[in-house]
Amino acid sequence: MKTKIYKDKQEVAQRFASYFANLVNDYGTFHVALSGGSTPKLIFDVLADQYGDTIDWSQIHFYWGDERCVLPTDEQSNFKMTQDHLFSKIKVQKENIHRVLGENQPTGEAMRYANLLEINLDRVANIPQFDLVLLGMGDDGHTASIFPHEMELWNSEDHCVVATHPDSGQKRVSINGKVINRAKEVIFLVTGDTKAEKVKEIHQQESDYKKYPASLVQPETGKLTWFLDASAAALL
Repeated sequence: MKTKIYKDKQEVAQRFASYFANLVNDYGTFHVALSGGSTPKLIFDVLADQYGDTIDWSQIHFYWGDERCVLPTDEQSNFKMTQDHLFSKIKVQKENIHRVLGENQPTGEAMRYANLLEINLDRVANIPQFDLVLLGMGDDGHTASIFPHEMELWNSEDHCVVATHPDSGQKRVSINGKVINRAKEVIFLVTGDTKAEKVKEIHQQESDYKKYPASLVQPETGKLTWFLDASAAALL
């Protein structure tokens, strides 16, 4: 595991965007699972503004590690955020965008998306393999949409699962832990002082760190890197 610490959220966005641009240019076809959240939103703005004309977007296929079960026009939609901050500003073919259909019935959509991953991605030990999975981490230590109260979803037999937000009860479709840990590379994007305690516990394996889904991210053969700002890394 590598940890990269930067001054603030904006520098995290700048450094990751540069890293991503260099990474995809070394590939042919590239399959990436995106994350929602405020840091990816900044990253998408940087990618569109500074790399929109230099990245070959035709070689990149976009997926989502998780999605809220809402319409694609809803402000809570991870797809809508990506559409507004990245796709609307670059030249990317519609067939390269593989969104979770949040407007569909959740269980059926989880099955459909799992099947899509099996068709589109190479499989290793029968598990679809992304080239890159981007993850955030919630204040409660959740990642993708696997929350501490539903740890059993992490090792589900299904590649995609239906998760329930512990407070709102909102349904979400999420890839499971097996898919995350099968990726060639996993990158956490974590910023803000509210994340500092969980970052410390996970990195230093303290307290009840094993109760946090984010602590279970341990790619079997791939790389794991945490991109942190100074606030999130303050207790390391």
